Order: sequence, then C-alpha cells, then structure tokens
Amino acid sequence: MSESFDLVVRNGTVVLPGEVVRADVGVRNGKIAAVAGDIGAVEAARAIDAEGCLVMPGVIDAHVHFNEPNFGHWEGFRTGSAALAAGGCTAYADMPLNGNPPTVDGKALREKERLAAGHSAVDYAFWGGLVPGNLDRLRELADAGVVGFKAFMSNPGGEGEGRFREADPGTLRAGMERIAAFGGLLALHAESDAMTARLAALARSEGRTGARDFALSRPVAAELEAVADALAMAEETGCRLHFVHISSPEAVRLVAAARGRGMDVSLETCPHYLTLTEEDMVRLGPVAKCAPPLRDAARREGLWAGLLAGDIDWIASDHSPCPESMKMAPGLTFFDAWGGIAGAQNTLELMLEEGWIKRGLPLPALSELLSARPARRFGFYPRKGEIAVGFDADLAIVDPNRPRELAKEELLHRHPHSPYIGKRLSCKVVATLCRGIEVYREREGIVAPGAGVRLGPVRAAETF
Repeated sequence: MSESFDLVVRNGTVVLPGEVVRADVGVRNGKIAAVAGDIGAVEAARAIDAEGCLVMPGVIDAHVHFNEPNFGHWEGFRTGSAALAAGGCTAYADMPLNGNPPTVDGKALREKERLAAGHSAVDYAFWGGLVPGNLDRLRELADAGVVGFKAFMSNPGGEGEGRFREADPGTLRAGMERIAAFGGLLALHAESDAMTARLAALARSEGRTGARDFALSRPVAAELEAVADALAMAEETGCRLHFVHISSPEAVRLVAAARGRGMDVSLETCPHYLTLTEEDMVRLGPVAKCAPPLRDAARREGLWAGLLAGDIDWIASDHSPCPESMKMAPGLTFFDAWGGIAGAQNTLELMLEEGWIKRGLPLPALSELLSARPARRFGFYPRKGEIAVGFDADLAIVDPNRPRELAKEELLHRHPHSPYIGKRLSCKVVATLCRGIEVYREREGIVAPGAGVRLGPVRAAETF
C-alpha cells in the first residue's frame, strides 16, 4: 500500500463482522481507510502498537442517565462520558428523565445540547420523553433529531412539579399513534404500575422494607403484564417499539414471539441482569438496587440463553448514578434508597468476562450486541458500529490478559460506587479512539475531554 495515514493501529487482533483477524487498521480524516495485514510499514503521522490486544468496534451505549441540566451533581456529561470512554464506549444515547427540566420539548432539548457541546469525551445522541401533556411536542423533538422517545409504564419516582411522569394508558396509546405517524421509535420501561404500587404499599405497611421485600414488590409478573399490554397496543397502532432493561427470560420470549409475528420490536438487557442476582442485591445492599430488580440465578442464565439464541438485540448499561448519600445514608430503607446501577465504565469488560471467556460467546457476536445493532436501530449505520472501511474510526483497544479485581479508584464517573467493585475481571480497556481521536489512554486517563460531537441518523433506522 502506498497511501499514507493519519494513524495506524498496528499488530492487533481485530474483531470484524463475522471474523477475528490479525491486522492493522489505517485511519485517515477520522475514518477507517484500510484494514489489512500489510500496512504497518506505511507512512503514518502516528501509530499505536496493539500487539497482544483486541481491537474492537467502540461500544454504543443506548441507555445512560447523565442528568443535566441542573442535576450534574449526580452525573454530568464530562464525568459520565469519561467513564464511558475508559470502558471502550465511543457513543451513547442520553435518557430524558432526570434533568430539570426533563427533555420533553424542544426548549429542554436545546438546553441539554448546549450543556453537552464541548464537554463529552465521546459522541452522543439524545432520547426525548413521552409524558402526559407533551403529545404536541413529539414531532418537534423528532424533527430536532432525538433517537426516539422514552416512556414509563410505572412511576419513575422523583419529586417536584416538573418531574418526569409515567404515561397513563391514554397518553401511551395516543403517543404510539403519533410516533407511528412519523416513523419514530418508542422505548418503554415496562412494569405494571398497578401491581408494583400495590405490592410496595403492602410491604411498607407491614414493615417489610429489605432487599428481598423490594424484589417481591416488583415481580416478573409485573414486567410480563406491562410487556404484553405494550405489545398489544403497538400492534394496533403500528408503533415501532423498544423495551429497555428487560430482566427476565419470560419477557424476552414474549418479545421474540411478537417479532416472529412481524412486529417491529427490539429489546435490551443490561450487564447487571447478566452478572448479578437477587442474592448479590441482598449481600451488597442498595448499591445493587435497580428497577426491575435483580432476579434469581436461574433467570440470569435464562437471559444468557436468550442472548446466545439471538433473541436479545443489544446490551446497555442503564447507568443511573446518584450521590452516595442517596444510596447509603444511615436510616434509609431499601425502598427509600435511590434505584439505579452505576455501571457506565464496565459494560465491555464485564461482557468479555462473562460472555466471551466464561460462556464462549464469539467476539463478532459480542461486538454485534454492543455496537452494530444499536447503530442500525438508531440509523447511525454505516457510519458507526463496525470496523470496516468508510466507518468512523471508533475503536476500543483491550488487553485480554489483565486479570484484576475492579477497584473503586479506577472509576471515572462522578460518584464511584458500583456493585461491580471487587469483581474479578480478565480484560482491561487500554485505549479508546473516537473518530480517530485517542480520547482515553490507560496511563494518562482522558486525553481529549471535549472530543465528542452530537450524532444524527445518517439514514432511516432499520426494522428489526
């Protein structure tokens, strides 16, 4: 090859669609310009030696909560994106609910855009919200480039007049009709509010406020009822649907059956449902609290079976952080503690450990789950999601031989609590490149803190 490159990543084990090869990756103008075994000697402005390392497509995390505006003290774009970059993530979609105001109209979206610009280490996109009272704002948000709309079928919690509220059945149906009319995507937190509210109130009235009591108040039945109701409504309205943080294999089977009937529906699960159980929640306390709650070991393995069978579309962190005091203050019951897992930095390393190393999930299949499928769903493909000529040079360089226990000191998100601290890992992200810009190096940390840009779809999102 006679061309010159801005950067060559040399000697790596490169994860391509369908295969893993020993190759060099040449980068020019932020794009992948060559993937071949013979470009290491070609002139390049700089080089990264990836000898002994995996070179994977950057992770696309479709589900994070960075909480700006006005709740950046929980997590902001600078700290949250730093954690993602240190975990090999090169793009993310930020959820609409925990900022004040939440992202439910164009004005709120513009404020969020202003706060993110120049403060994110990696590329980003935004979800809009579907809540009671904002039906007339959905098209406005769609035209402004949100990747889709998030709605809750159960109470998302929080306080105050401007908080993000669950969508009642009338709002949900009307929202689906409007979103279907312009071809948008609706993402749902699917738990039956009637069931969870009744069971939680009963538990509190009886003084049952521990971890197991919380799990019993949000049973799998609540997830299944909500998923079934939403699927029926989407089938009637023609709305494209996505289910977030599915926690049970039973719900995976419901969604897979609907897709088999021709519905345009996708689902994600999260590393915490694939690596932790209800027993861990009891052992670790509120740092492992989330909704839906962690399930038993049999259901965890059932999720892996669904994933290996191809019934789960992607894996997302659902990074939902808060100050330590909201998790661990003296006197807080498990019900009162903030519910959310802080895990932005660890998705890739956890899935390499639990999927590739322990369960034999092929690296190309793992890459599909972490990168290509969300890229396709959001219309970022063929710009993002794979290592291929013409794609953005979004790369995660991973040392597969770095056994360690995850230490609190490694974590870059604002409040470094996590249920994964102390977990044994075999792999370590050592560098992350976003559009050819090295944004993270293990030794120096974040080296390009404002390199990220806002993403818009490059073409219509694909049907699943």
